[in-house]
Amino acid sequence: MPQAELSAGTIDYEDTGGDGPAIVFGHGLLMDGTQWRHVIADLRKDYRCISPTLPLGAHRQPMRPDADLSMRGIAGLLGELMEQLDMDGVTLAMSDWGGPQLLVGSACDERLARLVICSCEAFDNVPPRGPAQMLPYIARLPGGIAAMMQPFRFDSLRRLPLTWGWMSKRPVPREVMDRWFAPALTQPGVRRDLRKYVVSAKEGRRELVAIAEALKRFERPALVAWAGDDRMMPKDHGARLAELLPQGRLEVVEDSYTLITEDQPATLVKHIRELMAR
Repeated sequence: MPQAELSAGTIDYEDTGGDGPAIVFGHGLLMDGTQWRHVIADLRKDYRCISPTLPLGAHRQPMRPDADLSMRGIAGLLGELMEQLDMDGVTLAMSDWGGPQLLVGSACDERLARLVICSCEAFDNVPPRGPAQMLPYIARLPGGIAAMMQPFRFDSLRRLPLTWGWMSKRPVPREVMDRWFAPALTQPGVRRDLRKYVVSAKEGRRELVAIAEALKRFERPALVAWAGDDRMMPKDHGARLAELLPQGRLEVVEDSYTLITEDQPATLVKHIRELMAR
């Protein structure tokens, strides 16, 4: 797997290569690029798909101790990667984690050609509603992150509403979840990084509220795909994002929780292909 040396440390990324237009995929907390595996399996035939593993808890190598792992700091790593790979005309896709929105209006804004915003944190919904809102409080307790991760060791506990149950309607394969959760379960440095991000939630919330003004000026094609049965991301947030974006188009994806990439990947691929043709 290729690696990139960025300001925060070394990150892994996957690159399908090819001469087609580039799509860069951001992922959610305690996940990596395999969150998009079903979508990329189809799109890679026509597009260059790049999926980095950001320091959101599923990364294999801890970041530098002084790394900025706030929402803006981690979003900036996506921009650094695009710069390092000399990418232009990028379609930026996000799901669950709302940080990539912060690249709109940033120094790398000119590299962006389109946005794909799937059910994710937006406006003041950071951390997202539900059990995740307790994370900043848990993270401030000694050993809080380590204790929080323990239920993720067991298949029987991963589908509970308090752990993973509200993320997807369809079970994620065990081997994929093992890949996502192992770094934070086994590496103190990864838990340190995860804690740094989680305790900065208030700052991230302010950033996402403020980014609304920049989204109003993003006059390029944008898809907002929102899960019809989402329990974590408010339904009206999808409509608000689509209204803010001058070329935003809202598609409500039925029979899906937050991870449309897991519950309805074929429908999502259809909408992304329509966006790429715009």
